[in-house]
Amino acid sequence: MASAPGVLSGKVAIVTGAGGGYGESYSRCLAEVGASVVMSDLHAEHLEAAAARLTADGLDVIATAADVTDRDQVHAMVRAGVDAFGGVDILVNNAGLMAEIPMDIPLAELSLDWWDRVLRVNLTGPFLCIQAVVPEMKKRGAGRIVNQSSGGAFGPSGVYGVSKLGLVSLTVTMAHELARFKITVNAIAPGFTNTEAALRALPAGMESVLDQLAPLKGQGSPEDVHGALLLLTTPAGDWITGQTLNVDGGWVMRI
Repeated sequence: MASAPGVLSGKVAIVTGAGGGYGESYSRCLAEVGASVVMSDLHAEHLEAAAARLTADGLDVIATAADVTDRDQVHAMVRAGVDAFGGVDILVNNAGLMAEIPMDIPLAELSLDWWDRVLRVNLTGPFLCIQAVVPEMKKRGAGRIVNQSSGGAFGPSGVYGVSKLGLVSLTVTMAHELARFKITVNAIAPGFTNTEAALRALPAGMESVLDQLAPLKGQGSPEDVHGALLLLTTPAGDWITGQTLNVDGGWVMRI
C-alpha cells in the first residue's frame, strides 16, 4: 500500500466492474485507506460475492448492480452512493470488455455488432458514468475520476485498442472541461496482469513474449497498479489531470 491508512477517510468512491479482478482489487485498495466504496457490476452474483469478501474484512462497501451502458441504471448506481454515504468524491471507470472480444478476427472483417458492443461498454459506459457523477462532485466542491485504459491503446489491439485509446481522448477532454470545478480526470493504462479476464484473452505462448517486451517484468497483478490509483485519488495527485499513466513494467515507453 502506497498511502497512509486514513488518507481517504470521509471520501466516497464508486468502482465499476467490481465483481472481481481489477474492480474488486481497486475497491479493496480504496476502502483500506478509508474510503466508503460503492461496488458496481453487471453480474450481480459475482458482485455480491466480491462485496462480501471486503465486508468480511471490515471494509465499508455496498454493492449495487448496474449496466454501465444503461443511463437509468448508471444514475441509480450514483443515487445508491449518495443515499448510503452522502455523496460521491471518486469514480473509477473500470468496467469493460476484453476477454469476450474475438481477437482472432481482423478489424477490417469485424462485424458491426461487435464494434458497437465494445465501444458502448468501453467508451460510452465511462462517458455515461462521468456525466452521472459530475453533478454530485460539484456539490462536494471537487472530485477525482480515473478511467481504466490499457497498454493495448498504444499498439495494434483491434477494436479493444481503439476503444481504450478513445478513452484516453475522453480523459483529456473531460479533464479540460472539469478543471474549473476542481475535478481531475486521469487514466491508468496497465500492461498485462494476471486477472482471469486477461488470462482468457492471452493467446497461447504469449507469456514468454510479454517477458521480453517489458524491461522489468512482463506480467503484473492489480496490486502493482494500486500506487497509480492512490496517486490519482488522494491529495498527492491534486495537481495531476488529463494524464494517462502507463503501469506495465516498461512495456509502453512514451516520449
